Amino acid sequence: MVLSTREIVVTILMMSLGTMVTRFLPFIFFPDNKKTPEYILYLGKALPFAVMGLLIVYCLKDVTVTKHPYGMPEMIAIVGIIILHLWKGKALLSIGAGTVIYMIMVQFVFV
Repeated sequence: MVLSTREIVVTILMMSLGTMVTRFLPFIFFPDNKKTPEYILYLGKALPFAVMGLLIVYCLKDVTVTKHPYGMPEMIAIVGIIILHLWKGKALLSIGAGTVIYMIMVQFVFV
């Protein structure tokens, strides 16, 4: 299916509008001169941990520990992430290094 030029322009405009609305709404609903509601502050503290837990479950849902490689690449990457995060305390570094460790394990070690 090929889109016409008009359809492409409308799609880009709608995507831009959607992006702008999601970026600007927090500033409209919660201006600097008003106190932020407690439930929003709570969500700001609780949601990052909930999302990380959800991502961990999603990433490990298809791991089979009864067949080769017995989940070893995942476990090695998780241990690497934990050690690096405890040592450096940088989430982005830990996640990036864990991804690199996992990819090395599945591409070169547990082939």
